[in-house]
Amino acid sequence: MGPRCERIRQMNEKYLQNVIVSATALAMSAMAEMCADFTCPPPAVPEFAVLAPVPSASAKPIPPAPRLETLDGKTIALVGGSFMANVTHPEIKRLILAEHPTAKVILLSEIGSAGPYPRPGVVRREKDEFQRRLAEMHVDAVVSGNGGCGLCTPKETGSCIAAEAVGIPSAMIAAPGFVTQAKSTAAAAGLSGLRVAEYPGAFSSHTRDELIANTRKILWPQIVDALTKSQPARGPGPEPSPAPGNETISGTYEEIQAIFRDSGWTDGLPITPPTESAVAEFLAFTDLPPEHVIGTIPPADRSVTVRHVAVNGAMSGCPPEFMPLMLAFAEAMKVGDFRRPLISTHAWTPYCWLNGPVARQLGFDCAQGEISEMKNAQLGRFINLAMLNLGGYRVKENRMGTFGYLMPWCIAEDERAAMAIGWQPYHVQRGYNRDDSTLTAASSICWGNNLVPATSDGQRIRDLMAMDAVEKSQMAVASGMPRVNRAFLITEGVARDLARSYPTKAALEAALVEAARIPLGERAFANYWGNPGSAFDPSKYPLERHRRRISSQEGAAATPTPPWLAWTGLETIETVPAMESGKSAFLVTGDPARNKVLCVPGGGFATVRVVLPKAWDELMEERGYATLESFRLSAVTAGGRPPRP
Repeated sequence: MGPRCERIRQMNEKYLQNVIVSATALAMSAMAEMCADFTCPPPAVPEFAVLAPVPSASAKPIPPAPRLETLDGKTIALVGGSFMANVTHPEIKRLILAEHPTAKVILLSEIGSAGPYPRPGVVRREKDEFQRRLAEMHVDAVVSGNGGCGLCTPKETGSCIAAEAVGIPSAMIAAPGFVTQAKSTAAAAGLSGLRVAEYPGAFSSHTRDELIANTRKILWPQIVDALTKSQPARGPGPEPSPAPGNETISGTYEEIQAIFRDSGWTDGLPITPPTESAVAEFLAFTDLPPEHVIGTIPPADRSVTVRHVAVNGAMSGCPPEFMPLMLAFAEAMKVGDFRRPLISTHAWTPYCWLNGPVARQLGFDCAQGEISEMKNAQLGRFINLAMLNLGGYRVKENRMGTFGYLMPWCIAEDERAAMAIGWQPYHVQRGYNRDDSTLTAASSICWGNNLVPATSDGQRIRDLMAMDAVEKSQMAVASGMPRVNRAFLITEGVARDLARSYPTKAALEAALVEAARIPLGERAFANYWGNPGSAFDPSKYPLERHRRRISSQEGAAATPTPPWLAWTGLETIETVPAMESGKSAFLVTGDPARNKVLCVPGGGFATVRVVLPKAWDELMEERGYATLESFRLSAVTAGGRPPRP
């Protein structure tokens, strides 16, 4: 092609491009003129009708007692013994009598206290005895404190609730982070508008002089106002939000997320909208009627129904077939030994483990990375929402972890591995049949920090586990109660090595109880300088006196020096026990290719049988699961390797 032809080709190409651009512009102009005659509707946004996840409160209202006109001539009970009350309360007594010489002050040692206020349907003699003595001693007002931790605040608030319930005005003393918890505790019992005197800081971090100065300048005026002035329109600190009952809420996906988040019904993560149809799928996996009341669950004392469990299950993203497990966890939430520490500042995190054929049928993991596997994590998410909505545990309101909480988790015991070495699964130890399915609710105050035995000697592994247990007590440096519940997670190979020396889990526990001892001096030092409640005054109560007290209270004895302290050259040493029979769980679980033991100290255990609906097999077959029968281990004897289906 010559130069002239090439030039003609380029001109033709440019002409065609101009024609296309012009045609496109004309077409767009024509479309604009056509659309000017009418408005195109925006695409439809689907709406959801969802169920609220929070049950109604079950407590009967307690009207606040009338305030006093003056403290002159009145009898005032000054109760509570938490967080430096040994300093603040004598000063409050002095101030009362200095400004109101005709008043009378009754102390804790004379009248006692009410303890935690009982939830509906529960009778507490301590509360009844306190109210009886209030009447008997003609008490006109009650001052209680000091609220400085997640467990002591509800305990001391109980005396105020008990007083207000019989028409006696009260004032509660609390540190800043616990004012809301005191109010929430009272509101759960039916008392709105609890009067709280707020102390400016952490009680135990202040000197004696600071405590007295703050009591005079800051606490005392608030106490007088609380006992003599009517409640302001809104007191300091937010009141807990009311529970919505069985409301239906409508909105778009984004609106539902915002409503649930702003209402405090989520853990901050997106939820699956709990529509009627989604909840109905969960309800199909139980024979209990939707309105069946499981019970009143503290700390909010909400009347929880089967439907509420299903709503939270739908929100969590769990599949509907988890419903029997979720009902079992809701039952466990009523057990005091499990739930009691969950409000503590020491941040016990709830978790659970599974035993029996249902866990295997549903595909829960018991090997490497188990708590992070999908189904284990899904049930952990339900636990988080159940804590929030069924129990009413709210961070900064009545769930008081100083540094917050881990996300709850779920593990499962590898029963085949346990039985292969001759150990019984955990639920069989608890009296259940091998083919029963159970959920055990527990709590952890420490997670991670694995022990890696570099030996196959069972007795040496026992020594290492005992040393680990001594280090992992209720609080750091064993300053709190050392004899706490502990779960020991043991991988298959380590369990096999232990079983050669300890043929049963009970034998292993007995050996650990014998070996896990804390030197008395170490225990006394930790509890003296790291006391979880009040600080000690060395000038009035020296460390040596505390050592003698610990020795008497905790059963100190001269014992062989623990193997890990053999370097001291001492044949015997005075020690106190760090473990107690019946407070340990041993689970064969985790990565079988790794030699690990994880000691998890925490609160009590609550084991609940998983109840399946009559149509379980049919329902599971529809969802593609193998039959439950194929996951049973009833025909396997301990010590034999069970077949895997």
